[in-house]
Amino acid sequence: MEKSSESLVSGRGAQSRAVPTRFGLATREADGDWRDHMEALDGPPVKLRTHVTEENPKTILSFNQSPDIFFDRSINAYRGCEHGCVYCFARPTHAYHDLSPGLDFETQLFAKPNAAELLRATLAKPKYRPKPIAMGTNTDPYQPIERDYRITRAVLEVCLDARHPVTITTKSDRVLDELDLLAKMAERRLVAVAISVTSLDPKLSGKLEPRAASPAKRLAALEKLVEAGVPSHCSVAPVIPAITDEFMEEIVQRAAAIGVDSVGWIPLRLPHEVAPLFREWLSVHYPERGDKVMSIIQSIRNGRDNDPNFFSRLKPTGVWADLFRARFRVACKRAGLGKAKFELDCTQFRPPAVGGQLSLL
Repeated sequence: MEKSSESLVSGRGAQSRAVPTRFGLATREADGDWRDHMEALDGPPVKLRTHVTEENPKTILSFNQSPDIFFDRSINAYRGCEHGCVYCFARPTHAYHDLSPGLDFETQLFAKPNAAELLRATLAKPKYRPKPIAMGTNTDPYQPIERDYRITRAVLEVCLDARHPVTITTKSDRVLDELDLLAKMAERRLVAVAISVTSLDPKLSGKLEPRAASPAKRLAALEKLVEAGVPSHCSVAPVIPAITDEFMEEIVQRAAAIGVDSVGWIPLRLPHEVAPLFREWLSVHYPERGDKVMSIIQSIRNGRDNDPNFFSRLKPTGVWADLFRARFRVACKRAGLGKAKFELDCTQFRPPAVGGQLSLL
């Protein structure tokens, strides 16, 4: 793979903001000799800033009928994610806004301040039947802008008031801001938290996930969750061949030493525009091994960059996939970790009062 001739976009995962061609959106290409003299003519480039647009949707619970995932409903308090993980499978959703799944996904964000209000109204409906709500499925609920908006906390307060079970997936130690709520929910078997640890190298993490918490902070957050009695899961995800797979065994060992309830691994997925974005990332950071990485990825995806089919999309095949499974299985056996299942309790559910005070008792 040839090394990219474009300058590095510092502090971001994606390296461009190309829009997808599958929707027929208008494209723009920079060309001309003047580009060689841009900095001399216009000065240094302006730093890329994050912009947040507030939106007020009519519903907040998203339901799905996918046969190979563990939840049937989810909440995403935000669209886009400032963490900037280059491999994020949710990036293509930004194309629905005529925005780039690349840099726009991590810089042009959308927040839903009325999420808790909408959830309360939904849970109060007479025909509503509770099942665990998944948070962190399409965007991280604890990305940096949560510090100011606090939408995730408001949603958790509604769930605690209604005794509604929740699962949380994140790459941020900001989840500890809700330790008081999480501990109360854990006492009633209403919550489980998964933190994704991709590698143990902060420099590599800074390239892959430039604005996510460092690996050390994520492991420390897991430890504090365990100490607080919150059911915790360490997700080694995604496993990227020849980039992050070398850390698999040590992550399992460290997670076991912390006392997490379970660990799991998820292979890299490259749907739609994520594949060219990831190739571009490889050409910038690892051109010398880029071809090897993509060759292994294609070998576990039946010769393609991505397998979109139900059941097989999360279960790669081939020699490399078998090797990763064997390594993970042996690592878990050595660490004494089994397959824990979080049995959350839906029987305590009580419809919340609309427009009333939170009881939290």
